[in-house]
Amino acid sequence: MTDQINAAGARLNEPAPAFDAPTTHGRKTLQDYRGKWLVLFSHPADFTPVCTTEFIAFAKKQSDFNALNTELLGLSIDSHYSHIAWMLNIKEKFGVEIKFPIIADLNMAVAQAYGMIQPGASDTAAVRATFLIDPEGVLRAMVYYPMNAGRSVDEIYRLLVAMQTADENKCAMPENWKPGDPVIVPTPATPEAAMARAGEGYDTVDWYFSTRAL
Repeated sequence: MTDQINAAGARLNEPAPAFDAPTTHGRKTLQDYRGKWLVLFSHPADFTPVCTTEFIAFAKKQSDFNALNTELLGLSIDSHYSHIAWMLNIKEKFGVEIKFPIIADLNMAVAQAYGMIQPGASDTAAVRATFLIDPEGVLRAMVYYPMNAGRSVDEIYRLLVAMQTADENKCAMPENWKPGDPVIVPTPATPEAAMARAGEGYDTVDWYFSTRAL
């Protein structure tokens, strides 16, 4: 079976590009993750030090992601057997087991569909891209890091928590929001609503900026 890819590209708040790809856990499709959140992340190459630190961090955080109905799925333009050898090496040398699947994207089909290949960085390796896809298959966030600096797995987790909480409570999140912090109330859409905002019981600085506790 050849990889099936939606060539439309990856855009926020649109359906994520479909894929059907070989992984270390058998073939995986985007449809397999329906009903769950998915963190799809690419790395430049197996057996490289920065990527190794990232995979260790994702592995250590996997149970926290799973508790939020979220699965992890890695990707690089390396072979299936390279992935297996690297996973075994990480377990042997670092004592960390990689339990999530890794896509072997040798033909770069998934990487091209998601925009993981950045010619300014490399024509033959996927950059450090992370995509958060919701249970309906909609792409909700994209985060890119350069080849020479590892991403923050804690920040990706924080972003996931913030988006899930915002969806559930119909609010927005301020900079670096964490559970327990106030959230932002939607801005009034009419002059009448703006005039009434001060009396609605929120912590209001001005009509366009109000917060509340959850």
